Amino acid sequence: MYDQFMIVGDAFKNVVEDGQVVGFQIGARLPYYRGIVLSLIGDTDLFVDGERMPRETMTVTVDGKTYPLSQLENEPDVKWEFGDVGILTARMPGGLAAGDHTLQLKMHLKISYVPVGFSGSDTKTLTLTA
Repeated sequence: MYDQFMIVGDAFKNVVEDGQVVGFQIGARLPYYRGIVLSLIGDTDLFVDGERMPRETMTVTVDGKTYPLSQLENEPDVKWEFGDVGILTARMPGGLAAGDHTLQLKMHLKISYVPVGFSGSDTKTLTLTA
């Protein structure tokens, strides 16, 4: 429904910690018209230039707090509101090279009144500056 708004390019950058590039981040929105608690977020896949980022290397920051994607099912009280931009971070030593990158974000949500759940997907080509 809101697939084309899932990837937010303004937040696309490499992540630097202690002077070292340790990964990269993008802004992300839910592909759904309501906010949901984090425990209802199922499979979330991020592909960069066709390569899938391992789930265990990714976190999402919502409302200033960071959660590992692999642990979202343990967060039944934290809500990601409709339209809010979360920060999806992938740990990747050295980050991404400067230039254009094609990103695809796929997200499956466990919505109670939709028996098979709800899925969204967005693909964008973004430019990473050095």
